[in-house]
Amino acid sequence: MLIKRILSKRLFAFILFCLLGLITFLGVQSLSNKPTLATDRSGTSVLNTNLELVQQGKALYEAGQFSEAARIWQQAANEFAAAGDKLNQASALSNLSLSYQQLGLWNQAKDAIANSLSLLNTDSSPLILAQTLNIQGFLQLSLGQAESALDTLQKAAAAYKKARDRSGIIANLINQSQAMQALGFYRRATNTLEQVETSLLASPDSIIKATGLLNLGNTLRVVGNLEQSEKVLQQSLEIAQKLGLKGVTASIQLSLGNTKRAIAKKFAAANRRQNAQNQTQAALELYRQAANSQSKNTRIQALINQLSLLVETQQNSEAQTLFPTIQQELKELPPSRTSVYARINLAQSLIEQSLVNSTDIAQILAKAVQEAKNLQDRRAESLALGSLGELYEINQQLSSAQTVTQQALLLAQAIDGSDIAYRWQWQLGRVLKAQGQNEGAIAAYTEAVNTLKSLRSDLTAINPEVQFSFRESVEPVYRQLVGLLLQTGDKVSQNNLIQARNLIESLQLAELDNFFQEACLNAKPELIDQVDKTAAVIYPIILSDRLDVILSLPQQPLRHYSTNLPQNQIEETLEQLRRILGRPSSSRQQILRLAQQVYDWLIRPGETEIKNSGVKTLVFVLDGTLRNIPMAVLHDGKQHLLQQYNLALAPGLQLLEPQSLARFQLKALMLGLSASREGFPPLPAVEKELQKIQEIVPGTVLLNQQFTGESLRQQINAAPYPVVHLATHGKFSSSADNTFILTWDGRLKVKQFDTFLRVRNQARGRAIELLVLSACETASGDRRATLGIAGVAVRAGARSTLATLWPVQDVATATLMAQFYRELATHGKSEALRRAQISLSENFKHPYYWAPFVLVGNWL
Repeated sequence: MLIKRILSKRLFAFILFCLLGLITFLGVQSLSNKPTLATDRSGTSVLNTNLELVQQGKALYEAGQFSEAARIWQQAANEFAAAGDKLNQASALSNLSLSYQQLGLWNQAKDAIANSLSLLNTDSSPLILAQTLNIQGFLQLSLGQAESALDTLQKAAAAYKKARDRSGIIANLINQSQAMQALGFYRRATNTLEQVETSLLASPDSIIKATGLLNLGNTLRVVGNLEQSEKVLQQSLEIAQKLGLKGVTASIQLSLGNTKRAIAKKFAAANRRQNAQNQTQAALELYRQAANSQSKNTRIQALINQLSLLVETQQNSEAQTLFPTIQQELKELPPSRTSVYARINLAQSLIEQSLVNSTDIAQILAKAVQEAKNLQDRRAESLALGSLGELYEINQQLSSAQTVTQQALLLAQAIDGSDIAYRWQWQLGRVLKAQGQNEGAIAAYTEAVNTLKSLRSDLTAINPEVQFSFRESVEPVYRQLVGLLLQTGDKVSQNNLIQARNLIESLQLAELDNFFQEACLNAKPELIDQVDKTAAVIYPIILSDRLDVILSLPQQPLRHYSTNLPQNQIEETLEQLRRILGRPSSSRQQILRLAQQVYDWLIRPGETEIKNSGVKTLVFVLDGTLRNIPMAVLHDGKQHLLQQYNLALAPGLQLLEPQSLARFQLKALMLGLSASREGFPPLPAVEKELQKIQEIVPGTVLLNQQFTGESLRQQINAAPYPVVHLATHGKFSSSADNTFILTWDGRLKVKQFDTFLRVRNQARGRAIELLVLSACETASGDRRATLGIAGVAVRAGARSTLATLWPVQDVATATLMAQFYRELATHGKSEALRRAQISLSENFKHPYYWAPFVLVGNWL
């Protein structure tokens, strides 16, 4: 656990390097470093002196000495004001605002930019106006005012066009894309970035084109489009090398290494080890090349990233060899935010593999703290202090860890640095728990969770490195707090049970946010009593040392029970059950043994209460690898759970308005592929499946060539189909990029679902009631692949989704689907599915055939 936690923190420092480079472009590109000269009222020598101050501030800013840059720019602004030079005063004030933003001094930043704008009007230099508006938009975006930011940035764009500043226009469009993403306008953001790319590629090769593509590539990585980021950065690199731009080439190599590192993590998460290894080696080579840069900042960042990646991939001997080089580079590096972050990242890499002793690591961090203080950079100081607190925590110096962590937290809160404050709140919770102060630990953990919730859109908009470390840097906060609330001993209070249940719901939402890399879901919590008075909800959560279950019965207090087993033992049992369920030749006795084991964990302790409550439906909010197991197969020693209750899955009780399908006329849009496409085998029974359904349910059928992405979109928008049935290959994965359904003309990825489904919802004010995916499967080797099912369900906006956990013989699928629609005419969705599965099991007795069908969402 400590190693994973250390990795996530060390990785965070690496991410700060990436983000600092991006912010520098978006901001310094907009710095008024070539002021438009107003009338010289105070003499040429005074004006030149003031302009020298502006250039001095720019140099300090680019060196990461933001406090000193702010002091110089304030001096320049005062001098310009005394000379009556409003344009250059406005320019200096806008640059001053940018320095304050870097320091987290938000009120001062707002005052400076407001004062700058008050000196400008529509007759002012369009370039100065554009740059000032661009910096104001960046400030608004940093403060979470995305709508205002977009409006301001669009005004800046008009001014840039008037000034005919092409590089400014490109930087502005990139800023606009970030504001659009923050507002949830993902298609517009993508289109804007594509516009930037088209514009850059159409221009002749130049340093502006190379750096423009470099920063576009960085932004594409930030928004999660890793493949396109890799492509654009490669194009940028070729141009820079062709033109002999050595400094730009090194910067591109560093950025391309960061993108390849992120791609490697993506491959690793999908269990594609060879691909991950290839990308990792490519990243290391790029870092080695970038380390030859003449720029000290680029060189140290490349060396630090190289070291951290060597440590991460356990190449400790090479990492040890690199360490003295980094030490020497740090000695020669002037104080700046970059040097502080370099020391933090170095220290955490050293902690990871114990390359040096703790005293030496503490000295590195102490130096970082002192540099940050001298720079008056409270954000950097907070990060350095928090990292020192982590070192104390690992060495069990808990009193010192608590003191230093509290100092780091106060600094983070003083600058509204919520993205780092949650880390210190979490760290403080761990330290207090280790000291036996559980009440204080719960309070600290709760604050960390609340901070994470406030950061939803920010967490999903930052680098993919954070998203791929979700399991190490976000998810454990929720799990560890649930563990504290539900710890064994005295009876758990109802307040603790309610808080734990809400945390499990919030974790489900956070996982889906991470899945989409977008905060695109609006939670609409529903109390089970209000949704269905004949349904019980079961919340299991897998912790490091046990499996906890919260049982919610209508109009009753919450119930809690626990099974004390190590996490790896629980997961091994679940994975074994999943493997044998997916093979029709496997032993039914072996399946029953394992299915009873899982029943004993999830149901047995609450079995009597469930039966006595009279509920008819069990709704599971499943966690982790439990999602891979169809609850229908659980067995009490006499019969399967399917034979006793209607069953449904829910990604939390965050349903669209719960209502029964019976309120609408049963009408279906049916689409299918029976032919082989893109290497997927044919599904010969699909045609018969759709024919059978059409005999039962009125609607429209599109088969093979008729089933394209565009035809699906047109049909969805042309008529109100409560049911959409897709009989085609598809794959569910823990990655949104690898979750798709197959159409005649290609793969329709999950992120594209809302392209047509949300338009239809907005136009008609009605969601699809039931989405059926009858031939899809989960990605092999991906332990969290079933997250893709929930992803499809929520992205489609469907109230309910019927899917399969593994591919089933298509004749059996066709038989079940036909029976399901017959039952749906007179029963609710979950009961219709249960009856269809029981009917199928009479002829196909092995659970392989009837168990994998799961209903996600509204079960009514």
